[in-house]
Amino acid sequence: MVRIALDVLGGDNAPASNIDGALDALKRSSDVELMLFGPEALIKEELSKRSEAPSERLSIVDAPEFISQEEHPVEAITTKKESSIVKGLMAVKAGEADAFLSAGSSGAVLAGGQLKLGRIKGVLRPPLATVIPTASGFSLLLDCGANVDARPEWICQFARMGEIYSRKLLGIERPSVKLVNIGTEDEKGNALIKAVRPMLEKLPDLGYQGYIESRDIPKGAADVIVTDAWTGNAMLKLYEGTAGTLVKLIKSAITSDLKSKLGALLIKDRLKDTLKSFDASRYGGAPLLGLRGLVVKCHGNAGKTEISNAILQCETFIKAGINEELSQALLRDNELLKQQDG
Repeated sequence: MVRIALDVLGGDNAPASNIDGALDALKRSSDVELMLFGPEALIKEELSKRSEAPSERLSIVDAPEFISQEEHPVEAITTKKESSIVKGLMAVKAGEADAFLSAGSSGAVLAGGQLKLGRIKGVLRPPLATVIPTASGFSLLLDCGANVDARPEWICQFARMGEIYSRKLLGIERPSVKLVNIGTEDEKGNALIKAVRPMLEKLPDLGYQGYIESRDIPKGAADVIVTDAWTGNAMLKLYEGTAGTLVKLIKSAITSDLKSKLGALLIKDRLKDTLKSFDASRYGGAPLLGLRGLVVKCHGNAGKTEISNAILQCETFIKAGINEELSQALLRDNELLKQQDG
């Protein structure tokens, strides 16, 4: 049984979407137990509005304080010890939960994960990894938010963690790994990129295949896309904004006149399937890899589907025992790079 701590207060659609997602996940998996963190009275009120009786695999932990997006993350984590984020993380640290899931303040979740749980052996910095839809299926992008100012050895580790995550959890037998750059030629890139490339090339089992330009990411040109968090987060937000805008434009175009509406009826099912394939919520949340305990961050506007999928994502992660392999692989890579440099 996998125990997951859920921040009921986190996100724009809280608490309703989080409660709905929790109940949906319990229906979909019999191997999940959920601990709901938030004001006890509020959670009980929300549960009473739903026809489903509270499951025996559902418990409530009173956490009356709330951390907003506007608060300084480290200060909030330090002072608001009764918040749903801090108490949820502490449950993981104490071994009462296997994972913590939140759609709340990104800064507080990322800072809290590192401050309260710490890193597993061998990890220099934990990256935030997210699955993005592409024309050929999906790709894993990391770092997309945790380490804005990165060092070459950190990005090298991000690549290894992404390779293991893709192989163990996403079912890709031999993931291709590429480094984001402004061109594919060896001489292109800033000092950071030029320092990372030779390190990646020294790891023969990594699956590193060179540089990737941003325009090739939606095509599915790599399974694992590696970069620093400043670049990754900017790319991710542009990606999401462009996708949302295109969907609105398509919907507007096919309903603009009678002729368009008739044509839309003919392709309705095919179009619906195509648009669904670019719905990032079906992949769940973004895990902060390399911590002593699993922390997953959902989008701030996460709805029932994303929360439910993220809960099942946590279950898969825990059952895969990914942290053990991460630690061993990173320690092995560190030793290999030292030997080659020596």
